[in-house]
Amino acid sequence: MAGTSATRDRGAARVPVLGLTVLYDARCSLCAFLKQWLARQAQLVPLRFVPAGSEEAARRFPGLDHRATLDEITVVGDAGQVYQGAAAWVVTLWALREYRALAHRLSTPTGARLARGATLAAAKWRESQASQASRRWGGGSYHWGDGWSYDPAAGWTYAPPACDSGECSTVPTR
Repeated sequence: MAGTSATRDRGAARVPVLGLTVLYDARCSLCAFLKQWLARQAQLVPLRFVPAGSEEAARRFPGLDHRATLDEITVVGDAGQVYQGAAAWVVTLWALREYRALAHRLSTPTGARLARGATLAAAKWRESQASQASRRWGGGSYHWGDGWSYDPAAGWTYAPPACDSGECSTVPTR
């Protein structure tokens, strides 16, 4: 499992992981759900949760790129170990009693590809949710696939969708 060290030659045998801090995006519904799920699991290594980008995160971890922690899950070990992305998910699962064996499987080369795929899928879902949130009511422009759109400055407009076959309906569906 790859991680970058915030300390010089920490040596896992000399510096065991006694606690992990999970930095999570508190504005993200998936992240909040996973934080609650992780908190309910039996933990072999205690997990602490701190909102990414918060004043507490900046105070506790001044050397981190806090903007990056909002984009990708980041886990910090009590001895300064920093894990991001798929490695962060694996080390978090490693801390859980029921999921340690899975974490060991995900730390193999084949498992690492699966963990990376899961991380990318979660990032894609988060991106789609952010995109949908920007299209919800609240002062912006809204576009529907049937040709109708609303702009606060211009009001409602209708631009019929292109019809290459010549058999498309010209009647609005809304």
